[in-house]
Order: sequence, then C-alpha cells, then structure tokens
Amino acid sequence: MEILWVLMAIVMIGFVVLPFLRRRRGMIEQVSPGHPDAADPSNYGFVRQEELDVRMPGPDQDLLDVLDLVQRTQDYRAASQLLAGTEAEGELRWQRVQAFAGAASLELAQRPGGVGDNPGGQWLRVWRAEQPKDAGGAAVHAEFLVQQAWRTSAAGTDEFRIIMEEARAACAEAALLAPGDPIPYIVELSVARGLAYSQQEFEQLWLKILDRAPTHMGAHLAALHYWCEKWHGSRELAYTFAEAAAARAPHGSLLAAMPLFAVFEHLPEVNLVGGFYQSEVVTKAMHGALHAVHSARPDDPMLAHVRHLLVFFLVRAERWAEAMSQLVHVDGHVGALPWTLSPDPAAEFAVYRALAVAGYEANGGSPATLPH
Repeated sequence: MEILWVLMAIVMIGFVVLPFLRRRRGMIEQVSPGHPDAADPSNYGFVRQEELDVRMPGPDQDLLDVLDLVQRTQDYRAASQLLAGTEAEGELRWQRVQAFAGAASLELAQRPGGVGDNPGGQWLRVWRAEQPKDAGGAAVHAEFLVQQAWRTSAAGTDEFRIIMEEARAACAEAALLAPGDPIPYIVELSVARGLAYSQQEFEQLWLKILDRAPTHMGAHLAALHYWCEKWHGSRELAYTFAEAAAARAPHGSLLAAMPLFAVFEHLPEVNLVGGFYQSEVVTKAMHGALHAVHSARPDDPMLAHVRHLLVFFLVRAERWAEAMSQLVHVDGHVGALPWTLSPDPAAEFAVYRALAVAGYEANGGSPATLPH
C-alpha cells in the first residue's frame, strides 16, 4: 500500500512540472503576520499533518479500493470494470486513467525485475495481452508510456524519444478503439510536449479534443503546459490561451480558473516583483477562480484542484478568511498542485494551513467564526 502514498503526487505530471519549491522558514518570514506555530489547526477540525492523504486532491474511494485490490492481487479486471463504468468524456475517467498508469509505473520503478522475476506493473501487461480491444486498458497503457518517458529518461535523449514515439502509437491505437473518447488525445498532449510538436500539429490534435470534450479542464491544463514550453511560445501565449479558455467557459465550468494556473506556471519569472500577489493580474486571476469554485458542481472532480491552488495564492495575498474557507473544503487531501511539487506535500500544505490559521486569528478570526 505504500505505493499509494506517492501515487497521486504524479497525477498532474501531464499538467505542470515546475521547480517551484519553497523552504518553510522563507515562507513564514515572507507571509506570516505572526508565528504560525502559535496557531493550532486542530482547533478548526483540520487533520493532523501525519494523517494528510497525499494520494489525491480529494476523495475517490472507489478508485482507492480498486487500486488496493489490483495491486494486492495483480488482477487487472477490477480496474477494467471501473473504467468501463466511468463516463468517457468526464474529468473523473481521465484522473483514474492517470492513477492506474501511475500505479503501474511506480510499481515498475520499485520492482524493475530481472531474470525469472515478475516486474512491477505486470497486471497492466496482462491486461493488454488478454484484452487488446479494451479501450480503457489501451488508454492506461498509453499514459503509462508517457509517464515512463518523463520519469526514466531525460527529455531530448534517444531513449526519451523512443518511448514517446511508442506512446504516440499507443495513443493512436487507443483512439481507434474508442472514436468518441477524448482521453487518448489528452494523453497525446504530453507526447506533443515531449516530442515538440509544431504549432500546426498541436492545433490539429487540440481540435480533436475540442470536438469531443470542449470544456475538459484536465485537457486545458495539459495544453497550457504545451504553450509554456520554451520552444513554443512565451508567457504571453500561455496567458492568451488561458484567458481565451476562461472567456468561453460556460456557467459552472472551472475553466474560469485557467488564468490562475497560467500565473502559477510562470511564478519563477515574476515572483520577485514586490506586492505581486496583490497585483492586478493575480487578483483578477484569483477572482476568476473564486467565481468558478462558487458556481461549479460540488461533485466536479477538478474542484479540489482549483481550491488547493487558491489556498496557495490566497495565503500569499494575505486573504486569510478566504483561504480558510477553501481549506474547510480540501483539508485532509493534499495530492494536488502546488503541494505535489514538494518532496513532502503534507508538510508543504501544513505550512500554508498554519499560515492561514495564524493570519485569520491575528485579524480577529476564531473557530466560531470560521467561514464555510
């Protein structure tokens, strides 16, 4: 089961990978209005740091139960059944595909195998061998190859390109098995980034996704990362893409939060600007994300992702009550950006939570006035 504790830390590997790690002391000195150790998050019913679940941004008990069964028995059939019963166009199926691929990839890393040994992730190979027409298994295999390329090889090397080309072929095979399914094309967005697709190639791929799932948040986050790559554009192009997605977002869509993710992507470039977190660009992006959160369905699988990022920005902007309001909804799970970029996501989250509590109490807040 220990593999599950790091599984969801790579769920967003196709979305954002940035060297954005903060030392605890530096964060406290920059943000805290008082020492956060003086505040006790448990007074607000928050989970103790050692009990924070780093596997996913929010609860998905069905996924955890199936992952446990598959890894314990090495029998893929429960995974196949779960994906078959999950809506093809929805965010939840994409997250589950990533989770199964990540489980197999991490198993293989832990047990690479040798002569006479059974390597980790054998259940995925059996799945593909016994059910070659299973669209779910094909999508998981394609995502598995993408994650293997990023995890085991340096971008630009021959080995990396070989695995990515294999992933590209796997995406095409998965797409043939399920013509209306956007997942194979969303997986290919990571391939596009890895193989440096031309803008024309990318746009052709993107149109296929828009035809199948025009408001898919996970797809937009993966596409945003493509626009952020050095060889494809600048910060302005990424912001343009994010703002266009937010502008066409229907009511209730979390796409209105896209500009906040674009800001986060480029924090290393702009983070030295004084008062940045109270600046117009960040304030506008936060307001868009807050609006998206307030109008989204309570069961939207991407809602927790947006709330976690809001906690980060609201604390940095010293908007303590609003940060506390988001913490009420996400506390207990920390498998999301920005925490998963830290070697210890639970500790990173706990620092920001303590800062929020300290700031909230320094401005007259208490458990009795906790916003919901």
